[in-house]
Parts: sequence; C-alpha cells; structure tokens
Amino acid sequence: MNRSPRSRGLIALAAVALSLYIALTVPVHLGLDLRGGTQIVLETRPTTAADADTEATDRTVEVLRGRIDALGVAEPAITRSGSDRIVVELPGLQDPRKAADVLGRTAQLTFHQVLGTAAGPHDLPEPLPKRPHEQVTADESGHLLRLQSASLTGKDVEKAAARFDQQGGAGWHVTVDFKGSGKQGWARLTGEAACRPAGDPTRRVAIVLDDKIISSPQVDPSVACRSGISGGSTQITGSFDDGEAKELALLINGGALPVPVETIEQRTVGPTLGAQAIAASAWAAVIGTALTSLFIIAVYRIMGALATVALACYGLISYAALAALGATLTLPGLAGFVLAIGMAVDANVLVFERAREEYASRHRPTPRSSLTAGFRKAFSAIADSNITTLIAAGLLFFLASGPVRGFGVTLGIGVLASMLSALVITRTLADYAVARPRLRRRPHLTGIAHTGTVRARLTRTNPNLMRHPRRWLAASAAALVLAASGIAVRGLDFGVEFTGGRLIEYTTATPVDPDRARTALAEAGFPRAVVQTSGENQFTVRTHHLSNAQAAAITDTVTDLARNADKIRDEAIGPSLGKELRHGALIALVVALGAQLIYLAARFRWLLGSSAVAALVHDVVILIGIFAWLGKPVDGVFLAALLTVTGYSVNDSVVVFDRIRELGRRDRLEPFARIANQALLQTLPRTVNTGMGAAFILTALAVFGGETLTDFALALLIGLAVGTYSSMFTATPLAIELHHRT
Repeated sequence: MNRSPRSRGLIALAAVALSLYIALTVPVHLGLDLRGGTQIVLETRPTTAADADTEATDRTVEVLRGRIDALGVAEPAITRSGSDRIVVELPGLQDPRKAADVLGRTAQLTFHQVLGTAAGPHDLPEPLPKRPHEQVTADESGHLLRLQSASLTGKDVEKAAARFDQQGGAGWHVTVDFKGSGKQGWARLTGEAACRPAGDPTRRVAIVLDDKIISSPQVDPSVACRSGISGGSTQITGSFDDGEAKELALLINGGALPVPVETIEQRTVGPTLGAQAIAASAWAAVIGTALTSLFIIAVYRIMGALATVALACYGLISYAALAALGATLTLPGLAGFVLAIGMAVDANVLVFERAREEYASRHRPTPRSSLTAGFRKAFSAIADSNITTLIAAGLLFFLASGPVRGFGVTLGIGVLASMLSALVITRTLADYAVARPRLRRRPHLTGIAHTGTVRARLTRTNPNLMRHPRRWLAASAAALVLAASGIAVRGLDFGVEFTGGRLIEYTTATPVDPDRARTALAEAGFPRAVVQTSGENQFTVRTHHLSNAQAAAITDTVTDLARNADKIRDEAIGPSLGKELRHGALIALVVALGAQLIYLAARFRWLLGSSAVAALVHDVVILIGIFAWLGKPVDGVFLAALLTVTGYSVNDSVVVFDRIRELGRRDRLEPFARIANQALLQTLPRTVNTGMGAAFILTALAVFGGETLTDFALALLIGLAVGTYSSMFTATPLAIELHHRT
C-alpha cells in the first residue's frame, strides 16, 4: 500500500471516529418548528438619532433577557440578528399573546406630581394645549390630569412584587421599593403632595406606565408636609387581578426598554406538529435511503454496497457537523439533510460510470486501474457540480432568513460531507475491495467490469440526439410560454412571508367545510379571511396583519365551528418584513444566476456558461409556472426548493459540459455538434442513475414528509425532471446554436 491510500484511510477513519464521538456527546439544537414553541422577531424603532446604534440594541437585549427569565420559560434563547433585530425563542410556549405583550411594551415607568385637574372626560371641545414641562394624561377614571415632568423613573426602582392583601381588603397590589437617590426622591415627591389639602387633586401622586396613569393615589393624611414617605417603599393599587399585578411587577423589574420595539414576525408551532415533522422526516430518510441503497447495489453490485456504507458515514458526518457548529436544525433544514443523501449518490455514480468507461475502453483492464482512472477523471465534474450547489447554499445562508437559512446551512454541510464521503471514504473502501484476489479473479462482481444496460444500448444504437437542436429549443420555448401563461393568468399565491399577514393552521376531529368556515369568520368580522384545506382534517386561515387579540377571536370562532379544534401553527409577518423578504428572494435569484454564470464562465467558456445559465432560467420559470397553475403557495420553503433546483440544473449541465471540454481537447478538428452529441450520450447513464437515486429520496419526502414537506418535495421532483431535460435538450442545443453563430 502506497502513501496515498494509507493517508486516505487514516483521514476516513479519523473523520468517522470524530463524528461518532460528537454525535454521541453533543446534541443538535432543534428549531421551534420541530420541538414546538414560539419565535418572536423584534425590530428596534429608535426615536432619535442618538438611539439608532448597536449599543441601544444590546441594552434592549439585556432588558428583554430579564423579562424572558421572569416569564419562566424553560431554555429560552434571545439573539441579535443584524444591527436592529432581536430573535426570541420560547420553547413550549403555545400562547404568544402574553409573551408578545410583555416583550414589546417599552414599560416607561415614571412618577409625577399632580398639578391639578385639566377637565372631565367629556368636557374638552378640543385638545388641551400643553404647558412647558407639563403633560396632560387621563387617570384611571378618565379624568384629565395636569402632571409635572417626571420626578422619578423606573431606573430608581430596586424591585417590585405582586402582593395580595387579605386583611386590609386592598386585594392584589404591587409593592415598589426604591434604591439610591430614588428613596430621597420619593420622600421629596410625597412630601410636596402632603402640603396640599386633603381631597385636593394636587395631593395625589401619579404613577405612569407607557404614558398611561395606572395609579394616582392620595398621599395619606398622616404624612407630614415636606417630610414625605420615608423608607423608600410604596404600593401601586388599583383594580388588579393576580395576572395583571404579576405582569406589572414583571415589567417594572425588567426595566424600561432603551428604545421601542415592534414585533415584525411571530411563529408558533404546536408540539404535536413538531413531533409529526420529525417522525415524517425520519421515515422519509429511512425509506428513501433504503430504496436508494438497493438501487445503487443493484446497479453497481459490490461498489454499490460500499457506496451505501459511505452514505451511512456521510449521514454521521453531516449530523456531527451540525452538532459541532451549534446549528439549529429546522424543518426545511431537516429536509435539506435528507435531500443531501440523494445528492451524495451523485459523486459515487460519476466515479463508477467513468470507471466503467475506462474498463470498456482499455486493453486488458483491471477493476483497480479502471477505478483509479475513474476517480481521477470524475474529479473535475464532481468539484464543479458541488461548487455550484454550494453557491446556492451560500446564497440561502446570506440572503435568506429563518428556516430557509437553516436549510442553506444543512445543504452546504451535506454537500461538503458528500464530497468527503465519495472521494475519501468510498475510495478507501473501494481500493481495499478491488485489491482482494477473489475480485481480481471475478471482476464482474465489482459492478464496474461491464458497461451497464443504458450505456450498452446507447453504444449499440448510437443515436444522434443533436441532429436538430432547434427542435429541442422550440420545445423548451413552448414549455416556457405555457409556464409564463400560468403566471400571467393564475398569478402567484405568495405566502404570508412575502406579503405580510397572519396564517393560522388548525387540526380538527372531523373535516370542516371551507365555505362554512368562511361564512363564520365573515360574521365574526373577518370577511377577507382566506380559508384553505391542508390535509384531511386540517385547514388554514390566512388574513391581513392581525393583533394577537384578533387572532384569538379567529381561534374562538373556529373552536365554535369545529369540534376539538387545535391550533398547531401560527405565523405572523409584518408588512415591512414581507416586502423585505420579497426583495431578498428576488435578489437571491439574481445573485444566484450571476454568481453561477461567473463561475461557469471561469471554468468553461462564456458560450457554455451562458447556455447553462439560460437553462437554469428556463427551469426556474417553468417551476414557478407549474406552481402557479397548481395554485400552490410561493413561500420561503418554495424559495429553498427553487434555489436548490438551480443547483440541480447546473449540476447536470456541468457534467455534460465537462465532457464536451474533455472531448474537445482530445480532437480539436471534430465538429462541435458531434462532440456535444457524443458527450451527451456518454454522460446519459450517469444522469439516469443519479436522477433515480434522488427521485427515491424526494418521492419518500413527498409521500411521508407531511404537508409542508410535500410541497417542498413536489417542487424538487418537478425541478429534477425539468433540470434533467434542460441540461440535455436546452443547454446543449443552445450551446450548439451559439457556437454556430460565433
């Protein structure tokens, strides 16, 4: 054994051993869409230029962290996203109303001296003008009070606690303890009020929260003028119940937010849906991988069996990489993990098909020499095809957000792990196998000592598929027109991620008639609600932007309408974020096309690079058009599928063009059209076998992956079929036509 096989063996062993250790010791963090809970994305809204900095956001994060701790949620997470956004994850919390109210309120607590009564609640014919250093605010009874500027703020408060007075009959109240100079400030404020006559409004002290008087008690007659209440403690009384008192104490203890914040995104997933998603994806992974493995073994025999072992190692390495990086595994990310299994087959197929070619073309070949040549000659195609997919994954990571970004992470990790699996682990196992004397005597068992059914038939018939390239281009143009007409006639059903609004999904014990649900919601004050079935006993309600209270009213209406209705998903996207995501999706597509064009032009010629990108655009338009005709939603998951399709499409084109480049260098006098046809025939077996391997995985996702993954898998299945066609009958004919014109 020379140094290279030994080195590959050590690298493979080290990678598997390290991955196994990480997988057993480091858990993967599951996203809330898999374990259930609520995610809230907040955006800071600075009121002055001085507040518009990263320090204000950092201070806001710390204040929110204190409020979250007070909520008592197990394993919460709060992280910054960019310069002005904060992502809050609350596992297990199914009612986001309380959390959103507590997190989003600025809680500006101030204490004021009352200067007098401005007017009764209905006595003002027009707004009362403010005097300098004064403010006019309604008290608990609706009367307008003139207040002096704040004497104390929430920063002077040490702590607050909700108490219940059983003996005094005061009921629930909040005890506030002051600290530092706040103690003297409170004594001074109450001492000034104590100098006023009993019953006079100016003897009151106003406690204001978020510009609203929550309590304005009279200073007790026992308090002496100028002396005030000593000890630095007071009570906020009012018509509180236990929940209101505890929430007020929580807000005061959490402190005031440095800048106001606005909820721009809110997602709630029930634990049942998360568990179903994990189970469905697991079944899809097991069944899809089993079918793919059986197919690879049937086609490539012992080499296929070794590739299956390498696939298992790939899965282990990918899982360990996710755990080591601390990545959050989301539902689309889990789909990307399963999908990359099918992509990992591609590199093995490329190698094995090249080895078959080498075995058939050499005089007195051996499986070992053919396999070595197969790895060497397939390397450039493997590298180029995987790099194009990495470009798509990188764009998902940098330009997308939320679950789609998680898909980009897992897809990128999967691509890198698949290359390690095929080029190191598979090769180590294959080198060891073909060196065995038994296989040298019986080479047909290796699976590479024969041409295969597809290649044998093509060799026998030698069809000239590129005899009439314009006919293929005409067929592609017709498909483009049909797809574009679907977009023009049916339009695109953008999900709430791109339009803004709210989507709530329910599951019921019995099916619900959508028309009946629409009527009930219209009567409840939601005439524009869109009701769609999403499974046998599931349906979704999609509306414009709603408050949490309005969303609760929709849930109450659904509960009255359907027996045992259970909310399993709740997504709210602000209009500004929806617009931003639409622009981000468009930018992602444009940048993807540009980046892949630049890469392909650098690796090949502009002629071939332009043809591959044109085929990619062809695939994107057709996929969007089919979804328009089917009335399927265009959302973040669809965007993930769309960018993945771009990688698939370019992968196939790269393999064909890599062979065109190789054949062109070998015989520079051969006509380009004949070289292109020969390259197409030589790579067709790889295209068929790779497509079959990926189709098993995607079909398993479509059948077993649940409602969300069904649309995802459908988009990829369509993209797989269209991409396979376009790489052969759009990109290649277009390259021939462009070559004729240059």
